[in-house]
Amino acid sequence: MYTYFKDKLLLLIVIIGTSGLFVGCLHQYTSTDTMGEKKAIEIEFWYGLSGYHEELMEEFIKEFNQQQQEVFVKGLAQSSYEETGQALQAAIARRKAPAVVLLEDTQMHRIGAVGGLTDLNGLIDEDSQFNISDFIPSFIEQGEINGKMYALPIFGTTQVLYYRKDIFENEGLTVSELNTWESLAEAARRLTKRIGNETLVYGWLPMQGRENLIDATISRGGRFLSEDGTQVMIDSEEWIETWETFRKWIHEEKIMKVHYGGEGWAYWYATIDDVMQGRAAGYTGSSGDRGDLDFSIIGIYPQPVWEGYEDYPRAVANAHAISIPSIVSQEEKRAAFQWMKFITSPENTARWSMKTGYIPVRKSAMEISEYQEFIKINPEFNIPYQQAGMATNIFYDPTGGRIYEALKIAAEKVQIQNISAEKALREAKKIAQEELDKVLK
Repeated sequence: MYTYFKDKLLLLIVIIGTSGLFVGCLHQYTSTDTMGEKKAIEIEFWYGLSGYHEELMEEFIKEFNQQQQEVFVKGLAQSSYEETGQALQAAIARRKAPAVVLLEDTQMHRIGAVGGLTDLNGLIDEDSQFNISDFIPSFIEQGEINGKMYALPIFGTTQVLYYRKDIFENEGLTVSELNTWESLAEAARRLTKRIGNETLVYGWLPMQGRENLIDATISRGGRFLSEDGTQVMIDSEEWIETWETFRKWIHEEKIMKVHYGGEGWAYWYATIDDVMQGRAAGYTGSSGDRGDLDFSIIGIYPQPVWEGYEDYPRAVANAHAISIPSIVSQEEKRAAFQWMKFITSPENTARWSMKTGYIPVRKSAMEISEYQEFIKINPEFNIPYQQAGMATNIFYDPTGGRIYEALKIAAEKVQIQNISAEKALREAKKIAQEELDKVLK
């Protein structure tokens, strides 16, 4: 009798365990439940947004989940784009990647070039209603690698100038002071206020990192590589002169300051807070900073040119794009594409732009009456789009990010450690050239 009940108990345990496994498989891999009703496919979406932008993305996710029953998006915010890219690479290595992810275009190219992302052309071809030609060419082209489409842009961005209108006015300065870097620096000298050795107001705040310095270098004619693509050019005269000028403004004249450190976007919000609180007269930041600023006192203006270099591009325009890791199932890929279509629709890219200041990525978005009315009322929000027309596309690093990494370290040396631009950039060039030589062999 004991053996009989023991055998029954073991059988029951096996049945329960198998049933649990079966139910789990149904939840993950099937689209119907035991009653024959359609079940939503749950997918994870990773994105490196925080603060206002994170809250806004949560609203879009909630709206998508509520308006249809086929796909349920579970959003997972990372502390930054950089962390998102690193986490994705680790997840792909463990074969446990999210179904969809928001990346900066440089990250997308690095991961896509080694087969980590799905070519979207097949999914696009399956959907006759999806109009790929409606995307602005300069943004959609940033998602292509060797004829394969690895990403769809959600929004475009470029770095612009934000200034305190009241502080400029009180000093008798006009927005024309921001036309060139030389005149901006002269304005910053007048706007900087000190008592003894204590600086109460800084004239300008560049943003920590390589991006602002790269923008200013490109505006001076700087190149990343030689025309034949074999030589790294980041220690050329254009690079050194530009970076050294910023080092002097920050560390010698002390008319500018760079916030650094902290987790995620802490340095960014510290920069914005200084301007909002009147501790700085302006800063260079993203076109998407709108949600964190008070435009009753803040103005927007395109990035400056250098005197004598007026015909060169102003800054870089780049896309933040959404991709599908290549290792996820076909069912998850199709589910992820439904979310991608929603978030990149003309209506939603227009809404995202109006709420953030980022640049719409669809041509038809700018034809929507609500968007046109918004621009009429808020003409300053058309400035990022105007600057994008004067900007250049982002440089795609053939070394898989090693050149950019060398520049990141060099920027820290110049902006924070007060090391000469020549020394920092020559060290960066040596490392970057070695990495490029490996690729070219």
